[in-house]
Amino acid sequence: MPEPTARPALQLAHGALAWGARTYVMAIINVTPDSFSADGLAQPGADIAALALAQARRAAAEGADMLDIGGESTRPGAAPIGPDEELRRVLPAIRAIAAEIDLPISIDTYHADVAAAALDAGALIVNDIWGLRTPEWGWNTPLAQLVAQRGVPIVLMHNRRAQATVGALGGHYREVRYTDLLGEIVAELREAVAFAEEQGIARARIIADPGIGFGKTLAQNLELVRRLAELHALDLPLLVGASRKSFIGLPLNLPPAERDEGTAAVTALAIAAGADIVRVHNVQMNVRAARIADAILRAPA
Repeated sequence: MPEPTARPALQLAHGALAWGARTYVMAIINVTPDSFSADGLAQPGADIAALALAQARRAAAEGADMLDIGGESTRPGAAPIGPDEELRRVLPAIRAIAAEIDLPISIDTYHADVAAAALDAGALIVNDIWGLRTPEWGWNTPLAQLVAQRGVPIVLMHNRRAQATVGALGGHYREVRYTDLLGEIVAELREAVAFAEEQGIARARIIADPGIGFGKTLAQNLELVRRLAELHALDLPLLVGASRKSFIGLPLNLPPAERDEGTAAVTALAIAAGADIVRVHNVQMNVRAARIADAILRAPA
């Protein structure tokens, strides 16, 4: 297993994340009506708070280390929503979960207003799928300044805009141009980290995500997983979010609901490459995969 540079633990209100000691499992809670994985909780007439709390209880019981709550679907081809609708979905969920579940909550958003309200409601981490860029590829200064002012951790994910193709197995990207896939991902994440630090975000509070499934083709996603260890060039904790994505479904010819075994395989491979956090739908299966991978790959404390 690759040996990244030792890093200080990330201190959170619920305890510390000791990088390198073990793999942390982030449970996905989608409070959307149109998630690609068909697990969105924000269906018409649904009690979002009650459903999200029940899912959080189950995730905690199954061994999740943190909870990632998102109110806007980021599946290929999904239409963006405004911050007001995003807030209507996420705030009841965050308030209900923060009042009962003793796990760190991450807010999956790129809107500064949503992040601010979510942090006020009990979230502790910002998870930005655009890596402090805007979808138009400018810099998201309001979000960066908010994260700096609050002193909270942020996940910076690599992403590129691309034309989505939606088929029987869901959405994916058929053509995205890279000259040097890993080189460009690392370079663009370095740019995002530099911008974050310029805005006052401490490097010790930055987590990198290579953006599996975002702005990458099937072949590019497979190559990215195969070469994940090269992300240690960033010298940052690494989050991998591969759960139920199309690069698993397409080779297996399976819809999202039947991709959990494939996800668990990627979880084990990601840990072998040095991932620190895996973001997943099926918590129990992936906690078990992570624990045996850790037992094999990580030296006992």
